[in-house]
Amino acid sequence: MKRLLIPLVALAFAATALPAHAAPTVPPLDRAALREAVANLPDDEVSGALARVSGTAGSWRGSGGVARIGTKHRVDPDGRFRIGSMTKLFTATAALQLSAQGKLDLDRTVQHYLPDLLQPKEDWGPITVRQLLNHTHGIPGVPLPHKDPAWFFEHRYDDFEPLDLVRMGVEKGPRFPAGTRQEYGNMGYLVVGLVIEKATGKPYGAAIRDGIIRPLGLRDTTLPGRDHRIKGPHAHGYEATASGYVDVTESNPSLQWSAAEIISNAPDLDRLLNAMVRGDLLPAKQRAELLTVPPVPGATHALGIQRIELPSGVVVWGKTGDRPGYNNGAATTLDGSRTLVYSVNTLHMGGDLPAASNRIIQAAFG
Repeated sequence: MKRLLIPLVALAFAATALPAHAAPTVPPLDRAALREAVANLPDDEVSGALARVSGTAGSWRGSGGVARIGTKHRVDPDGRFRIGSMTKLFTATAALQLSAQGKLDLDRTVQHYLPDLLQPKEDWGPITVRQLLNHTHGIPGVPLPHKDPAWFFEHRYDDFEPLDLVRMGVEKGPRFPAGTRQEYGNMGYLVVGLVIEKATGKPYGAAIRDGIIRPLGLRDTTLPGRDHRIKGPHAHGYEATASGYVDVTESNPSLQWSAAEIISNAPDLDRLLNAMVRGDLLPAKQRAELLTVPPVPGATHALGIQRIELPSGVVVWGKTGDRPGYNNGAATTLDGSRTLVYSVNTLHMGGDLPAASNRIIQAAFG
């Protein structure tokens, strides 16, 4: 769970309350600090990094390190990467769009859309689509150690079926009654993908392409399906082993599917995040739902996006994601003053947040 939590969450609980009349603002953009944040790479944790900052308070883009170990090829600041759980931004937005169109009811249950999924029935109370989206559903996660290097090397090219993955979690029984706790994970979004397909009669990716990718002109964003490759310019990801670096760039994304499969780049993610929270990608009612954190203890995740209050009192909304070789994040202020998107190429999958990621976050938000 360490790598799945948004990096800024470590800062959220250090926040101090500010008087209502003293609206916190982002600090002046420190471009020197951003350059320093991606300098002196590769190091023991990452081989390269890229970052993009935009907004009314200033902009910057840059990168450091190498796109391929053993070469001098620079990391392209606009290069593509596996965005991992940032895919949830797309899936949640697609579900909200379908809700606005009357094709999907967020307050209807999984049992309504997928009556044969939650078995045995007597073990499961009602779970709504909204609870899937805000991680209060209580369905256990997929019991596969997909961020363990040995497991990854053996299974990186395997095909997985979403329904089989969901059933692996369901057969363990509920972790808690739906709506009583928030527990972040991929499972809810795998089920949302199945619900979208049931409600529309089309692959879940069609809702994302038709409702998000095409309207926003996200030319570098793809749903790879079972394609192992990252097409277009990109930095490679690696795993440091006792016998040297293993290139982990290629893998079968079917294990992550509607929770974490998408490939994108910083300009596209910047455009998406700003369109979600301030643009017309969602009607006002659905935009408000997007940003609604459920009233359960300790909750910070809304629908596909997380609310983080920084020590300065500035509130940002965003998401992180990682896959072997990639650790990424995006966050924005509601007033449009600052948006950050970053990706670093990790050398150790499943570990703690790399220092380079922390440096980028600190440089962007102070």
